[in-house]
Amino acid sequence: MPFSPFDRDRLDDKRPRFRLIPVRMLLPNLITLLALCAGITAIRLAVEGKLEWAVAAIVFAAALDGIDGRLARMLKGTSRFGAELDSLADFVNFGVAPALMLYFWGLRELGDLGWIAGLVFAISTGLRLARFNVMVDDPNKPAWAAKFFTGVPAPAGAIIVLLPIYLSFLGVPRLPGTAHFTLVYTFAIAVLMVSRLPVFSGKRVGKRVAPEMVLPVLVMVVLFFAVLIAFPWKVLTIGTLCYLASLPFGYLSYRQHERRDAASAAAPNAPAGAYPRSRGEAPPLSPGHGEQPADRDRPTRH
Repeated sequence: MPFSPFDRDRLDDKRPRFRLIPVRMLLPNLITLLALCAGITAIRLAVEGKLEWAVAAIVFAAALDGIDGRLARMLKGTSRFGAELDSLADFVNFGVAPALMLYFWGLRELGDLGWIAGLVFAISTGLRLARFNVMVDDPNKPAWAAKFFTGVPAPAGAIIVLLPIYLSFLGVPRLPGTAHFTLVYTFAIAVLMVSRLPVFSGKRVGKRVAPEMVLPVLVMVVLFFAVLIAFPWKVLTIGTLCYLASLPFGYLSYRQHERRDAASAAAPNAPAGAYPRSRGEAPPLSPGHGEQPADRDRPTRH
């Protein structure tokens, strides 16, 4: 025998060595899994006809989705595994669950056509997430592109596509054309998600808070959640309508940035970082959440 089987030193050399994973790497993933549990539970609640609780589960999952990425960057716990897990969770939470909720609520009255509408919405969510993961590393996008999404983001799409359900909970009567309106509305939101429409991201808002504004901000956050709990359907309806109304302003703001870049590129002493492009050619839009590679959610999220 080349060495004794009881030679501890030799045995230690043959043992596989595993690197310990710090807790800061696990915490964001646990939050993502919690959001996934909320999305799957929303599907069960929709099947059982408990749509109020199903909507609450989707809103809860959207809130957790806004936390896990920021927490991962704050703790420096980003990883490729977390990025992929986050994308899969978003597809279930904001694609599959809302589509099934709308189908069980009213789209099934249209038969196969209603099922196709829910299917298209779910597939659009998956396509949007896949586009985000592929395009986020684009090195040619200008710095200001981080202020915009490319199309409506998945969490926002899931919240606003449920508008017909909010209206029904507010007491709006279900007229004979309600199912057809829901069908068209679902297709419209699906198109907005996969489109290249520039949408305000809000990622750069609230990263720094002045010391004198800390307490007012905390009070406003608590007040918002209190109002949301007390009047959920009114808050969600108003929020959805305001979000839809803000879409044209995001487009106009993006074009204004483009015109500024074009003017800078055409100037004799254009800065080195100016975005060069020909007239009418749009730069690559920021995919998904519109973050720069060092400040994105999914590709190096946790």
